[in-house]
Amino acid sequence: MDRKIKNWEQLLDHGVTASRTFVLELTEQVLERLDSYKRIKELISLKGNLLKIGTRTWDLERKRNVYLIGAGKACNAMAKAVEDVLGDRLTGGIIIVKCREEDVFSRVRVFEGGHPIPNRQGYEACLEILKLVDQATADDLFILVMSGGSSALMSCPVEEITLEEEMQATDVLLKSGADIYRINAVRRHISQMNGGRLAERIGKRGAELIGIGISDAVGKPATTDMSIPWKDYVGTPMGPDQTTFKDARDMIEEFCLKDRLPYSVVEYIMNGTEERETPKNFPGNTYFVLNTVPDSCTCAMEIARKMGINAVILSTFMEGESCEAGTFMACLAREIQENRRPFRAPLFVISCGETTTRIEDDRKIKGHGGPSHEMAAGFALAASRIPGSCLLSIDTEGTDGTTMAAGGMTDSQTLCRAARAGVDLRDALRGHSSHEALAALGDAVVTGNTGTNLCDFNVLYVPVRTSGIVENGGGDL
Repeated sequence: MDRKIKNWEQLLDHGVTASRTFVLELTEQVLERLDSYKRIKELISLKGNLLKIGTRTWDLERKRNVYLIGAGKACNAMAKAVEDVLGDRLTGGIIIVKCREEDVFSRVRVFEGGHPIPNRQGYEACLEILKLVDQATADDLFILVMSGGSSALMSCPVEEITLEEEMQATDVLLKSGADIYRINAVRRHISQMNGGRLAERIGKRGAELIGIGISDAVGKPATTDMSIPWKDYVGTPMGPDQTTFKDARDMIEEFCLKDRLPYSVVEYIMNGTEERETPKNFPGNTYFVLNTVPDSCTCAMEIARKMGINAVILSTFMEGESCEAGTFMACLAREIQENRRPFRAPLFVISCGETTTRIEDDRKIKGHGGPSHEMAAGFALAASRIPGSCLLSIDTEGTDGTTMAAGGMTDSQTLCRAARAGVDLRDALRGHSSHEALAALGDAVVTGNTGTNLCDFNVLYVPVRTSGIVENGGGDL
């Protein structure tokens, strides 16, 4: 069986294997259920010239061309599903992905953009997309598939800013410690594609736009019925932008970035005018949302019940410093195990969101890592007093931070194992080299592209502790 988690056996050849097995089984099923290829195939069908998407139907006989445009960390699976449904009825298209896969596209050109830092191939792909849009007419239909990561992958700065300056600005913004909303307030306003600029350009040609998205914005409500068009869709290159130039200016001021960002970026933001503001409304477009961030927790709860293990959702708004979040998870696990509050073990504690890592000085970086790696490492430092406890933290799309691993999984034995192996987890966190540390311990979680992109997903398993003996299995809260 092809699993989403590729190094399953490695993750189970050490540590508290019973707890690890529970955590991996839960996570595997969550990723499988959220795969966007399957979700889109359930959403879209084509019979003759009638294209049915959810509750809406389009007669393609009335369309001259049907184009597919996409970007994002889950774009591979999303675009493949659309092309497989439309077949020869698809005129062509361009997608920008983070990591190429073995999927073969017959009518869609694939570019490998840069993430989290933009690159030239993504920029060149955007120029090709703009050419395609600029020759469109009112008889054309654009189907856009977007997931998280499009802000970096669709790297096409305004004329006043070079690609190199956009790359530098992105690096500074991501290391500022700001949440993604504030970061995007700047990134969207210096882009020709993001913040709804792509949709605006399509609209000016009179062409129709159908958007299919995966929302990785923390705070969006869980999806209920993906077949019903989403009336209040915002964000990404295909939706209206809720941020303003004022938000971007406030972000730069609050995080003291004037002297760190390229001069051209600061000047453009500080002198932003109403005429240059991003679009705020697209009443004529149709949007469908496959999943939002809380869906991972909703799925996990359903799966946990089938596994016969109690579970609680701690939060779908997890934010803040990653390693500190890991320490908090260990503190919570200890309270549960020793005092049976606020919940009773054994159980899963499930959460999702987007924690961040602040890097004030690049000279301190000794390796690679990401927020999920650092959460797992932070947990390991404090988990040795909670026998049998285990935490998995991953970026659901399959790559965490600057790594090609999804995140990490550690347990109550990890700190002891690290000491025996000569791996200093504290030093790894200080040097932001948590990937090298966890990989050396066999605790980096590897998935590759998962087909979804719902920010971070965290699973904490806390077993019962009775007279020093760990008991795994079901129980009552």
